[in-house]
Amino acid sequence: MANQTTGGSHRAAPVHTDPEDVSVLTALSALADPVRIQLVRELAGSPVWTRSCGSFDVPVGKAALSHHFSVLRGAGLVEQRDEGPKRVNRLRREEFDARFPGLLDLVLRADDVA
Repeated sequence: MANQTTGGSHRAAPVHTDPEDVSVLTALSALADPVRIQLVRELAGSPVWTRSCGSFDVPVGKAALSHHFSVLRGAGLVEQRDEGPKRVNRLRREEFDARFPGLLDLVLRADDVA
């Protein structure tokens, strides 16, 4: 079931989907986009709650980046919260791994592994 995290911002708090409520097709679809894979990989290599949305070097504009994060939240992969003017992120690795064991390991592998 989706839930909202409260924040101290003027914008609405993001809605998060519990990984237990995500189908394998939704998870695979979220991970099928190269920009979203890059976001997931960068989050996996960063301490939790240290990456704001604007800190990612991806080849898309602000609106498209917002959409990508929405898809990742909807697939139960990312949790976001507002800290002042910034929205920070964490990869829900433990929860997602419990739902889909091994899937993130495959996504996080180097590109040179076929």
